[in-house]
Amino acid sequence: MGIEDFLSSGNTRLDQQLLFTAEIDKMTSVYRRTLLLSGERHENDAEHSWHIAVMALLFKEYCVEEPSVERAIKMCVVHDLIEIYAGDTFAYDIKGNESKADREKAAADKLFSQLPPEQGAEIRSLWEEFDAMETVDSKYAACLDRLQPLLHNTLTEGHTWRNNGAVRSQVEARAKIIREFMPEVYKWLEKNIDRGVSLGWLNE
Repeated sequence: MGIEDFLSSGNTRLDQQLLFTAEIDKMTSVYRRTLLLSGERHENDAEHSWHIAVMALLFKEYCVEEPSVERAIKMCVVHDLIEIYAGDTFAYDIKGNESKADREKAAADKLFSQLPPEQGAEIRSLWEEFDAMETVDSKYAACLDRLQPLLHNTLTEGHTWRNNGAVRSQVEARAKIIREFMPEVYKWLEKNIDRGVSLGWLNE
């Protein structure tokens, strides 16, 4: 059972697309530090990507510049594909983040080359745009990528913060893009950071 059972269509392009679709199923086995709200387990990359893609439909009104929801959704669903090979790097892991860029570039080279060239280039371009956080659409997608786990922390007694000794300044640095691009949302987040510190979920 598995990829070895793939039956070729006889069309090279279609085979590449089908095999890529099968390959990205591996996202469901890449687990993050964020706890599901049910508390039963950590979420996986596929769940996170789906979650922020849906969020992209909801929060546009809070942006200081109007993004393209369609392009933001595209970035949301592809931004973590490279973690199939590179693994998830925890946001507050200083050492892990030192090698993150190199690991993810190598993963991108390996993954996106499996698609027909123009499709691989398109998805890689979206991933690179997301990572750079320079365009309006990528800033919106990046805000959602950061907001979702922060929301989970507020509803799981600071689970990820507590278990990893997170410090207030780290959370604030991570949320900087939200403060700048979605300031009204950041006001809500700031209240929760204050609460997290007061309850001992987050170190001052």
